[in-house]
Amino acid sequence: MGSEGPKSVTIHVTGFNKFHGVSENPTESIVSSNLNDLVGRRGLPTGVTLGSCTVLETAGDGALPMLYNIMESGVVKGNANNEQVVWWAVKFAIERQAANEATFRCPDELGWQPQQLPIIHEDGGISRTRETSCSVEAILRFLKKKGFDVTVSDDAGRFVCNYVYYHSLRFAQLRGHKSLFVHVPLFSRIDEETQMQFAAALLEAIASTC
Repeated sequence: MGSEGPKSVTIHVTGFNKFHGVSENPTESIVSSNLNDLVGRRGLPTGVTLGSCTVLETAGDGALPMLYNIMESGVVKGNANNEQVVWWAVKFAIERQAANEATFRCPDELGWQPQQLPIIHEDGGISRTRETSCSVEAILRFLKKKGFDVTVSDDAGRFVCNYVYYHSLRFAQLRGHKSLFVHVPLFSRIDEETQMQFAAALLEAIASTC
């Protein structure tokens, strides 16, 4: 009677490599090896699995093949709950939504610089937004209790971050999964160790609020 056990949650984390004007993207360092090592040492809540850590090309369409491959893998494996966390701000910022607009302030790493183009034409015009189904306010409270300086943002920009997040949110909503984008600052603003602790706490926050 009611003994279902813990909910199974698999979290896939992606970061970006370097891009225009930023030679060292902190998310690449966090995702490439350090997060796996940290999670291995401290563990995750029961029922939670770190599915993959992947660095994406900092390019609109260049990031999509790998992104969709990661998201499709969650569907194929039939995870009960599949979270996609994508990351990159002067402080930690949980992005509530993404806009259906690609207006790149500079060319991406493949030289593409769209201006006021819909990301998904079938979704209509550039004023369309998609919002995460993750419990943003609950995640915010969890992280603040851990002592992190974090905020909620309603504007992920219009560069590659927003472009990838919009695709991720659309896929998640169509497949019954969840997606969350978190901007993190450069290591010169918040040191690497603090950011690693934040990343691990974020996984715990997602697991406890999803």
